[in-house]
Amino acid sequence: MSRILFVVPPLAGHVLPTVALGQELVERGHEVAWVGHPEVASRLLPPELTLFPAERPDAESWLAETYERSRGLRGPAAFQFLWKDFLVPLAGRMMAGVEAAVREFGADLLVVDQQALAGALSARRHRLPWITSATTSAELTNPFTMVPKFGAWVRSQLDDLQRAQGIRPDDAALGDLRFSEHLVLAYTTESFVGVDATVPGQCVFVGPSLGKRVEVGDYDWGWLDPRRQHVLVSMGTIDRENNGRFLNTVVEAVAPLADRVQVTIAAAPGLIDHSPEHVRVREFVPQLDLLKHSSAVVCHGGHNTVCESLANGLPLVVAPIRDDQPIIAEQVVAAGVGRRVHFGRVRPAELREAILSVLDQPGYRAAAEQIQSSFADAGGTVTAADHVEKLL
Repeated sequence: MSRILFVVPPLAGHVLPTVALGQELVERGHEVAWVGHPEVASRLLPPELTLFPAERPDAESWLAETYERSRGLRGPAAFQFLWKDFLVPLAGRMMAGVEAAVREFGADLLVVDQQALAGALSARRHRLPWITSATTSAELTNPFTMVPKFGAWVRSQLDDLQRAQGIRPDDAALGDLRFSEHLVLAYTTESFVGVDATVPGQCVFVGPSLGKRVEVGDYDWGWLDPRRQHVLVSMGTIDRENNGRFLNTVVEAVAPLADRVQVTIAAAPGLIDHSPEHVRVREFVPQLDLLKHSSAVVCHGGHNTVCESLANGLPLVVAPIRDDQPIIAEQVVAAGVGRRVHFGRVRPAELREAILSVLDQPGYRAAAEQIQSSFADAGGTVTAADHVEKLL
């Protein structure tokens, strides 16, 4: 059997889809390991799985400083920061750790997140087969159609990275670091991203990668009232401290709905001023389990949360903040599975109307259930593992 190395960035939403796929490959007899940032990945991976450190000891302080500098950025400024100040420097910082993991583990194949560029660089440098783990569908739909100069700028950044590692970016057999020339695993389906989306020919839609996860946080399941609908509110792990205004707007929006709705909010401590009896606030929640008891989801448009909700046939209200989230939010609206509101400006009455509309109008749930069916047909981690094995 083969040795498969997952290369992941310090972003929970990019680590989680690899966990179920890795476990499926282990069950098939392969050896798997991860290379990533222990302060993020170690709390998401089961303890029996191998994790190689991707960075030097000052990584945690660098990440904290970088996140702090990115606070409040939106639009083009956030886009430029993402690439110039985070992804490109991250590739350089991770390179030595990835190279060491490849050697020590004796990897036969790499599965590389789109934002862990050091993995793609190492694979090409050593001529190892590799697979792109596309944990967001935003890059698959050519997000730079309306602003081609952004696309050209990103490609120049990626070409410079390859040249620095002695790789010829003009080699037609190689191409864009974001897309493996061998295989791209997209954790979604055409039904959600749109059948007219232009995607790489080597892209395979496998649906969400769902499976057993390390439990974080407790939950009082007895609190759930079967006579009321449940709404889950999750705004992601990045920018958590900046969500206060929106989360307090959620609380005010649902305040008059105690007779018919219960709400669980995943939020950092101290962000919410006051929560009534029918609203529970927890720093961490067992999201996959909680979705099975929910009727709708309010979120920031993060790809994992959106797809996990749709995998349970749940409609959404999305309030995108930055990066790929506006693109995912547009996919939600286009697919008819939810409503979009403005993160920074939405008022309680407007948000309440959006929540009630996805709860009460059957068209949203019907569309979500159609996407749910397409996800089930795609096969998830079983299909993904089948395609991985074809490259071994």
